[in-house]
Parts: sequence; C-alpha cells; structure tokens
Amino acid sequence: MAPLTDFLDGFDSEPGYLDYARLGPLARVVQAEQRISIDALARARFGGLDAFGAQDERMRNAVAALTGFEPSHIVAQPNTSMGLMHTMFGMTGGVLVSPADFPSVTFAAVRAAESMHVLTPTWLETDGGRVTPHAIKEQLTPSITAVAVSLVDPRTGYLADIDGIRQVIGDRLLVVDAIQGFTVVDAPFEVADVVVSGGQKWARAGWGTGFLALSDSALEHLVPVMSGYTGTDEDLPWDSVPPPSSGACAYSVTNPDPAAQARFAASLEQVASVGISAISDAVAQRVSEVIEIADEFGIAIASSRAENERAGIVVLDPPDDQVSLLVASLHNHGVTATARQNRIRLSIHAGTSDDTLGMLRDSLVSYQTAVAY
Repeated sequence: MAPLTDFLDGFDSEPGYLDYARLGPLARVVQAEQRISIDALARARFGGLDAFGAQDERMRNAVAALTGFEPSHIVAQPNTSMGLMHTMFGMTGGVLVSPADFPSVTFAAVRAAESMHVLTPTWLETDGGRVTPHAIKEQLTPSITAVAVSLVDPRTGYLADIDGIRQVIGDRLLVVDAIQGFTVVDAPFEVADVVVSGGQKWARAGWGTGFLALSDSALEHLVPVMSGYTGTDEDLPWDSVPPPSSGACAYSVTNPDPAAQARFAASLEQVASVGISAISDAVAQRVSEVIEIADEFGIAIASSRAENERAGIVVLDPPDDQVSLLVASLHNHGVTATARQNRIRLSIHAGTSDDTLGMLRDSLVSYQTAVAY
C-alpha cells in the first residue's frame, strides 16, 4: 500500500472547502490525466488517439478493485442518475424506497412506474430519513422484489447498514446508490445486486464519470430497456439491430467519454493504492474533530455521532432564526458548505486541512458573537 500522505498530497483545493458531498475539487492525479487527454485531443498525432480505446477496460478494472464486482459486470455511466434510470426501468414488481431519499432514486422509480407500468414504488416510512434494516423488515411484503437505498443519506449523513439490509431482504434485489460514500466508506458492496455511483464528489474525478455494477441476479432479472448499439455483443452492428447483450454492457447507449473514464480510473487507482480503510479512518478522524468544534460552540448536530452510522457528512442544526447568521458567518470566513432546509451540511474529506478547521472555528466564533449581540 502507498502511504496515506501520498493521497493527502493529492488534494489541491483552497482552504475552507467543506462541500465534498456537492462536488469534490479535482485530485492532482485527475488533473494530470485530464491534461494528457487534452493534449492528445488537441494534437491528434498519428496513433495518438489509440490510447483512448483502452480507458473503458481500465475504468472497469479500477471499479472492480474497489467494489468486488467482476469487470465484465461493470458498465460506464455518465452519472449516478442515469445508472439508476437504467436500473429502475429494467425492474418488474415492487421496489421499496424512502420518499426522503435523493431525487435521483425516487424520480427513477416513479418515472419507470409511469412509463413501463411493471414497477410499483412502495414508500418506506423511515426514522428521520434513516433507512435501517429494522424499518425495512417491518415493511416488507411479498410483492416487493427490490429495495433501493443510499449508502450515505445526503441530508442526514446516515451510513446505511447494507449488510444488515441484505440479511433481512433475502434474495430480493438490493440497489445501492453509493455516490455519497464511494471511495471513503469501506462498504461490503459485494452484498448488493446493483451498485451505482458517480465520481464527481468524494472520488474527485469530475463530472461525466460514473459506473453501474450488476450482480448475476441483477443481470438475470433486469431488462436493458435503454440499450444502444454499444450494448450488443457485436462490435459495430450495421444493417441490423441485434438484441442486447446478456452482460452489463447492455446498459450502455453509446460510446462513453474516454477522457472522463481516464480521470475516474486515475482517481480510483490512487484510492486502491492507499486502501479504503486508511482513507475511511482519516475521514472519521476529521469528522470527529468537526463534531468537537460544533460542540465547543454549542451547535446542535442533526447527523449521527456514532462512528458506525456516519461517513464524511456532519449536519449542523442551529435554531431556525439563527440559520442566516451562521450561513453568513461561514461565507464571510471563506468556508464553503451547503445550506438546505434550515440546516448546514459540512462534508469532510481525508484531505481537509488544519487551516480549514481553523476557518470553521473562526466562523463559529463570529456566529456566536452575532447571536450574543
């Protein structure tokens, strides 16, 4: 394993950035990969574009190393939402999903139900947005054939117990939207039937990056409704329209962006070289420090404090009449965060610096002074 310091040296964001759950500034290895792609595209030297043809396999191998899925069971996606659309449009039966989940999940389920008339969303009653094995077990019915869950809830920061969920749902399909935990959570992805993620957040690989990974059971039960000419077993079908492949490549519509795949692969290769567990431990340490700072100033936290229920997100929950003061104080001190529904979401990575935590503390000092005044 490469030392964690190599990974931390790859962070290039300005101090004050606490918004990885929205977008991760590009890692240095990703920036380097992008420069290589730009140079190749700009010059188009004889034979210089051939390297782009190898990026699909490279990306699938990199995803396989972190998820446990076989490379042949992985297909590139431009984003998480499209992977979820492919999944939901291919389902039949009932899917259990939280209405409080990120709209990519709920919209995919509803749009598929409206269009295909073979899928029925069943809305899970949750404990404040937390999707737990207990809640799922209590609400399972014989008509439910699949369960969809976010690995990390983007509003609460809750880390789902996907191993526990697998145990209570039996052989039903388990669909995991992994984007808020992929590359920073050491999750047992192998228990899932569908894992979908983008790379623009915690992986810091930029927009246009993503994947869909499918188990044997998912390949057997899902139907590739949106399958293009790259989704067949023929290299380039002319003069006919052959059926979709029986493999994961059926869930492609056209050729993926090889430059995006190269960026994604570079990021994941670096993560694999360091190890997810080392990165996860570093994130957990930084999250604990942020929680300590919030406690120091008496700011309520809506996200879980338990280490087994959190990833990189800490949600501050100030009184409603003080939210604008806190948002303004963070802004005035150069702290980038997400304010939503009267709460402030801080998302902390392994490379979050001491300077950033100092800026957070300074902003809370100003906030506390404004409240007292």
